[in-house]
Amino acid sequence: MSVSVIFTVKEQYNGCQLKVFLRRECDVSASLLIQLKKTENGLFLNGVHARSIDIIHTGDIVTLTFPEDHSEIPPVDLPISVLYEDDHIIVYNKPPFMTTHPVHGHQGDTLANAAAFYALQKGEHYAFRSVNRLDRDTSGALLAAKNAFSAALLPKSAKKVYIGVCEGIITDSGTIDAPIRFKEGHTIQRETGEGGISAVTHYTPIKSGSGHTLLRFTLETGRTHQIRVHMSSIGHPLAGDDMYGGSRDFIGRQALHCGEISFIHPVTHEHITVNAGIPQEFLRLVR
Repeated sequence: MSVSVIFTVKEQYNGCQLKVFLRRECDVSASLLIQLKKTENGLFLNGVHARSIDIIHTGDIVTLTFPEDHSEIPPVDLPISVLYEDDHIIVYNKPPFMTTHPVHGHQGDTLANAAAFYALQKGEHYAFRSVNRLDRDTSGALLAAKNAFSAALLPKSAKKVYIGVCEGIITDSGTIDAPIRFKEGHTIQRETGEGGISAVTHYTPIKSGSGHTLLRFTLETGRTHQIRVHMSSIGHPLAGDDMYGGSRDFIGRQALHCGEISFIHPVTHEHITVNAGIPQEFLRLVR
């Protein structure tokens, strides 16, 4: 199933070539423009097949039909929850203990496998293009694009809010501005320290109890393990995060969840916010 998007030429592009309008106004990448030119009926101007060098005028209707693509990831029938979906975008509610993409040791039990099966059941065909990526143990909202056009634009506007539970009681909001680097002798584990990459995390406590605090996190940067490393660095590791000093006595995974994701829709330009709630296991930790 191919997907089409319609644009109306604005006054400032009157007399320009079609490709100028597509690149500057519609944010069509050079590679996608090449694909559109090679796709049958890929470019239409006022209902007629068009070339990228054609001259356009104010009020003209430009229709782009994106080439149909196929997922190369094997579909596997796995439980999956969808929080939002339209012709261009889908937001999954990723469960904990599931990797996002196939990696060594996880070739048929990933979110990408589940997504391929979900699309197949609906008679749709598109590659798995995740905009944000969540660690295996991290749950919550995961935004994905159904075509290359949306995949190119969504990262520019996507903003995430994380929910987590840390050890100890935190009563005030705060900001952690500390660079993150690889821990010496490790290829996965990180730490804060001189020579690392800049990272900024904002946190706000929601509720405390039983020696734990439920918090809301927003990030200015998106470093690997950023929240986990930063909270550990101030003596409040995430509950269950034994890599960074947390205890698994009360929860069997790192207590981190993408609770909300917002973005500007690449086609309608509508501001959309999708909420993934707060896991009940997190609430139990602060009772």
